[in-house]
Amino acid sequence: MLDIPQEKLPHHIAIIMDGNGRWAKRHGHSRRRGHTEGAQSVQKSVDFCLEYGIPWLTLYAFSTENWNRSLIEVSSLMLLLNRFIKQRTPEMMKKNVRLHCIGDLERLPAKSRAILQNAMDATRHNTALHLTLALSYGSRQEITHAIRDIAEKISSGTLAPQDITEQTVADHLDTAGIPDPDLLIRTSGEMRISNFLLWQISYAELHVTDRLWPDFDREDFETALRDYAARHRRFGKR
Repeated sequence: MLDIPQEKLPHHIAIIMDGNGRWAKRHGHSRRRGHTEGAQSVQKSVDFCLEYGIPWLTLYAFSTENWNRSLIEVSSLMLLLNRFIKQRTPEMMKKNVRLHCIGDLERLPAKSRAILQNAMDATRHNTALHLTLALSYGSRQEITHAIRDIAEKISSGTLAPQDITEQTVADHLDTAGIPDPDLLIRTSGEMRISNFLLWQISYAELHVTDRLWPDFDREDFETALRDYAARHRRFGKR
């Protein structure tokens, strides 16, 4: 049982969901089976956040680098995404979950974009949990696009260079309007950020677990929350 005061819990959790392929190999299954099992962990994490009153959850679902995987695997992932969103939209409505998406969504298949847009439109008034899926997402690309947009405003005379602040940059990122993560969880034991929310996690607490994503369960989630609650967040101060 989780015995942490609400004020000690993170307001926003971001997760790098890693290890689907290794889980599949370890258990003698196809990579597709690994991704399918990983989708079940997505739903469990959504339910954990709802149970513990955590209002923001961002999941690294598909990176810009993932486009370099085989056409068969990418196609399988897109089909899994379509099926997951269509199946879970009624449940998101029932559980008061709002869906957001960030990333270069134009690279996604038209059918996937339509399914995601329908889900975002249907859930736009929900308030219990804001679930953000990072799809075709890369933080360096996101920051590059933000710089380009800001430069265009300077060129057109609608923004002066001396008026650029950190908030200006934040307002031009994909995550504009979304609070920065308090806790970043990475599964499978890899000690790297993998081009995920580089600007936004500047002061996030990091929790790395050896658990592969399909095996990530309540005990792992609560361990991460207890780890976070034990930290003293100074934000550069004494």
